[in-house]
Amino acid sequence: MQRSLYTPDHEAYRETVREFLTREVVPNQHSWDQERWIDRTVFSRAAKAGLYALQIGEQYGGAGEPDYRYRMVVCEEVSRVNALSFGLTLSLQDDLVLHYLLDLTNDEQKNRWLPGFASGEFIGALAMTEPEAGSDLRGIRTTARRSGDTWILNGQKTFISSGIMADVVVVAARTKPEGGSHAFSLFVVERDTPGFERGRKLDKIGLPAQDTAELYFRDATVPDANLLGEEGCGLQYLMSHLPRERLGVTAKSIATTRAIFDTTVEYCKQRKAFGGPLTDKQHIRFELAEMSTEIDIAQTYVDRSVLAYNAGELTPVDAAKGKWYMSELQKRVLDRCLQLHGGYGYMTEYPVARAYLDTRVQTIYGGTTEIMKEIIGRSIAAGS
Repeated sequence: MQRSLYTPDHEAYRETVREFLTREVVPNQHSWDQERWIDRTVFSRAAKAGLYALQIGEQYGGAGEPDYRYRMVVCEEVSRVNALSFGLTLSLQDDLVLHYLLDLTNDEQKNRWLPGFASGEFIGALAMTEPEAGSDLRGIRTTARRSGDTWILNGQKTFISSGIMADVVVVAARTKPEGGSHAFSLFVVERDTPGFERGRKLDKIGLPAQDTAELYFRDATVPDANLLGEEGCGLQYLMSHLPRERLGVTAKSIATTRAIFDTTVEYCKQRKAFGGPLTDKQHIRFELAEMSTEIDIAQTYVDRSVLAYNAGELTPVDAAKGKWYMSELQKRVLDRCLQLHGGYGYMTEYPVARAYLDTRVQTIYGGTTEIMKEIIGRSIAAGS
């Protein structure tokens, strides 16, 4: 199906992204996975090449380009080479941390942090999840109390992507002991903050090169100048920024699904069984036909969501629909693609095996499938 999402400028950008990945990422993927760590110098080169942080204004060293279609191009090209740990780190910057910093910082804060992100010198993380608070943000127990011109943070965060590597962490904390929507605030905690400690780097079944960590705040002293936005508005900020995060998961899901499907089609054309290629078998052709149809239909929703986001019209409900459906479709399609590879699909030297593990988390982070359905269901029940 011919897509009309992109212009010649986007396709020219695609060539830049493709060339960078071929030169800087593909040769290093295996070693990064083995070491469970991405060489962070690649991010400064990626920023210089324009692979991320494009939305940062020119006065801070960025391109001032908000068009999400450029993010989609990066997602597609990263998925094409199966560099999903690297791609997730880029997404953490563009779809999470920078989205908060661009929207909520004052001029002084912008001058302090944005140039470092534009150059790739800074890596950011978002710390919401806690051992007993995942999708339920109101369950956050990390506290922040004012002490003169500083805040004292105490608590623990877990499953924090780039938690070890991050220089800047956006932390959600409870600033009022009582509940309610105005009980939480956001803070930017910098690497050398007294009382801020990194825990262990967590072992995961996928995305081995992308570090995920536990973070601890033990009387961590954060200056009042690092309060992000207004005190007591943290929950509203988190909720209002979730559509962008969920669009990011949707974009990665559709891109990886299509990339692995394409490699599976080629495998089925070349793999011989019972005297001919797998594609000689009607059952195999039917399997491929079903997956191709589902991917194409889903792609139209994703493309529409990207354009809606560009226009400022992507609603939380529409973002939730894309997030749960695409991540679940990805899970189903990759499982079938692995099956069609037979025993080779179980070998990590094949892209389908690595993608099968790397993408499994996408029905979980950014809000689980069940939470997405609850958001949509409540909207339907309310008649909105």
